[in-house]
Amino acid sequence: MIKIIKVDFNSDLGESFGNYKIGLDSEILQQVTSANVACGFHAGDASIMAQTVQLALDKGVAIGAHPGFPDLQGFGRRKIEMNTSEITDIVAYQVGALSAFTPDHKLHHVKAHGALYNMAAKDRLIADAVITGIKLVDPQTIVYGLANSELIKAAQNANMKFAQEVFADRNYQSDGSLVPRSQPNAVISNPAEAAQRALEMVEKKSVVSVTGEVVPLAVDSICVHGDNHSAVDLAIEIKKLLLENQVIVTNKIC
Repeated sequence: MIKIIKVDFNSDLGESFGNYKIGLDSEILQQVTSANVACGFHAGDASIMAQTVQLALDKGVAIGAHPGFPDLQGFGRRKIEMNTSEITDIVAYQVGALSAFTPDHKLHHVKAHGALYNMAAKDRLIADAVITGIKLVDPQTIVYGLANSELIKAAQNANMKFAQEVFADRNYQSDGSLVPRSQPNAVISNPAEAAQRALEMVEKKSVVSVTGEVVPLAVDSICVHGDNHSAVDLAIEIKKLLLENQVIVTNKIC
């Protein structure tokens, strides 16, 4: 019997700000099944949020909030020291803001951004704070988090739905975390390489780290970053290869 494989395909979008445009959102939305929309703290603004939500609705793409640290200059990729109650508050604030633009004020999912995402992946107290913030707004939404991370464990403990996420355009370390962007070889920009990485992660439930170890992974959703200069080509090639190999690309994962 052939096992049917289903996987979500998501991208971080809505990262323009005022007159400054980042990414090719409308083109990427033609390929992905879920969109993680910036909520104004690391990128985006109220008008961009509204526009991106409408673009996603027009394409039938599921809408998720993408909350991060208040760090426009650093694009939310710098660590900021906050206590857990502050983290809960900024997450709830951003998730609530984006949900205001969605039909019936309901989101498909929430995925933390950048430094907040990576810190929550490793630190259970931060992970719990993020989950608490999400749950204050919508306890029924899906939590997207790095596969096998503390954020996934926190979502399980809170009885929330979750999706374990992998990255087609990033390299991995031996502990299953992403290679920091400050290090060489952190980002994959070659479409064929990223597509093959995505397919292998889906089929083998693992990834080979930059140091050669095989790291087991659960795979519910694949991400390609919207600000990657090759994002559109990456998205096209990834979706094409998945479909050619009978992988069903869908946001109906929970």
